[in-house]
Amino acid sequence: MNSFFLFDITFWLYFIAAMLYIVYMVTNRVGELVPAGHPEGGSTRSMAIGQIATILTASGWVANTFALVMRALEAKHAPYANLFESMMLMAWGIIIGYLLLEYIYKIKIIGVFVVSMGFLTIAIASLLPFRYQTVEPLNPALQSNWLLIHVFVTFLGYAAFAIAFGLSIMYLLKERIEKKGMKDSFFMRFPDCTRLDELSYKSIAFGFPFLTFGIISGAIWANYAWGGYWSWDPKETWSLIVWFIYAAYLHARMTRGWRGRRTAIFSVIGFISVIFLYWGVSFILPGLHAYA
Repeated sequence: MNSFFLFDITFWLYFIAAMLYIVYMVTNRVGELVPAGHPEGGSTRSMAIGQIATILTASGWVANTFALVMRALEAKHAPYANLFESMMLMAWGIIIGYLLLEYIYKIKIIGVFVVSMGFLTIAIASLLPFRYQTVEPLNPALQSNWLLIHVFVTFLGYAAFAIAFGLSIMYLLKERIEKKGMKDSFFMRFPDCTRLDELSYKSIAFGFPFLTFGIISGAIWANYAWGGYWSWDPKETWSLIVWFIYAAYLHARMTRGWRGRRTAIFSVIGFISVIFLYWGVSFILPGLHAYA
């Protein structure tokens, strides 16, 4: 058994789970019989589908974890030194974040977007050219314990922002349907807008300190590797832009009282910036982080 085999298992478990969450949403009927005290409506059948989806999601996360461990053993270094490995880590963070949200708030329907994002991350990784998937010796600049710290905490932040993005998309869809008075829409089965807005905020508030520490640890690592804390490398510059976007989000919410649609749009813009930081800078803008 190798990391690619475990990766394939992860791929299919996340795929089936994402499809089942969609089926769960379609078959869910608010107001029908559900277990006492459960915050969502739905028939007994839809609740069973949702439970299976959760079990498969958790199983996929276990397979994802073992894939990362096996990759580390094969490579003899932290399992996120290239794009393929970092995307495995990204999916890992998104899914564990979702499982914690479901466990705490008992809302399965957000899996329609969040688990689908975890699957999409794995699916994109599977489409990368083989040269991005193979295990290679570390670039000399990466041969540091700071790799373990910097990349791990940064991607925990990214994963939290991805979850906030999914919740914000759900908010914008639900709000639009409510304004149109389309009470028979599938989107009316989403949690109420206040709950979606609050969960999105909590996700960003959770991820922001990780992003901050990721930038700080990256600066320390840069000084160790290249003799300077900051070189205005494209990825460094864009990481600072992303930090300012989410700092502005938190400032607007905590001091200006922003809620609802404005913060949801802010969250979406923030994650689009994360995607550009992660993918666009890696492929479009050359720099010290080109190895990513």
